[in-house]
Amino acid sequence: AQRGLRVLAIATGKNQTETELTILGLIGMADPPRPEAISAVAAARRAGVHIVMITGDHAITAQAIATELGIIADGEDAHERVHARATPEDKLRIVRDWKSRGAIVAMTGDGVNDAPALREAHIGIAMGVAGTEVTREAADMILTDDNFASIVDALREGRGIFNNIRKTITYLLAGNFAELLVMLIASLFMLPLPLLPLHILWINLVTDGLPALALVTDPSDPDVMKQAPRETSEPLLGKREWIGVIAIGLLQALVALAVFVWALQARGLEEARNLAFTTLAFGELFRAFGARSNDKTIWEIGFANNMRLLIVVLLSTIAQIYIHHVPALQELLQIGTLSSQDCVLLLFVGLIPLCVIELWKMLRRTYK
Repeated sequence: AQRGLRVLAIATGKNQTETELTILGLIGMADPPRPEAISAVAAARRAGVHIVMITGDHAITAQAIATELGIIADGEDAHERVHARATPEDKLRIVRDWKSRGAIVAMTGDGVNDAPALREAHIGIAMGVAGTEVTREAADMILTDDNFASIVDALREGRGIFNNIRKTITYLLAGNFAELLVMLIASLFMLPLPLLPLHILWINLVTDGLPALALVTDPSDPDVMKQAPRETSEPLLGKREWIGVIAIGLLQALVALAVFVWALQARGLEEARNLAFTTLAFGELFRAFGARSNDKTIWEIGFANNMRLLIVVLLSTIAQIYIHHVPALQELLQIGTLSSQDCVLLLFVGLIPLCVIELWKMLRRTYK
């Protein structure tokens, strides 16, 4: 049992009342864990997931298997992580106990006796191959390959999806807040409107919308499983995200307004709107690269692992320049032609928000 074998005792008797039994021997059956299960358990532990083994095996056998899998680490209480000779009532009690601690509980099972605990857990996971029909009906999810590593893969994917949704919403809100501030600050200082309604519509459709679609399909951060689980009470956008929305929106608005005020004095209202419009559009496009991570710089993340975003930003940048040279679009959006010198200038100015964000990431990491 200490070697993790399931032990059967074989004996013979003289009659059906099982008296006068003669022991013949012991049989130790090995049911080794899958190789990927050990690495999956380690990944789950790094992610802050508490894994509890509930089994009908002997306590010594269960502890040996749990140690081999890495469910029990040095210095940990085995009684907290391993429950042997468990009955259906025990499984239900264990699930309720973890729920009472505020944990989000996922329960796996394959037998009819597991059905009550699967139903009680937040997420019941049934085995699709070995599981009974009752278990599958009681579960919220069905594991088609009966592999624990697939649960960890799903956890990694789920965290990646959540992070993508969060950063996409933050990106969109920061851009919209920048547009709002541009109009608000200009009105407060009695300046002409820097943007026309069609300018704002174009920015929302092209320079906000398309990069946001690419951001939401961003590959998961390789370190996503090293992050601690979120608190159940944590909102989609927390304090950190709202501070980012305000700070980034203010930065981008100030850059666009600075260009507008300069051009208003040097070139006139029409040219000032022309430059402010494109400055804001370029800033939104380039900032999408920085929005991929709150901590890692664009050089650490790389560009090749999200070609959709790279292509979208490139094509949208070309489209932004193109509309300034097509008479029909110029008339529709009430914009003028951009000279090659202005295009180069605005491309560099549009990079200012991204550069500031990336510099802030490095400074925060240095002085953390």
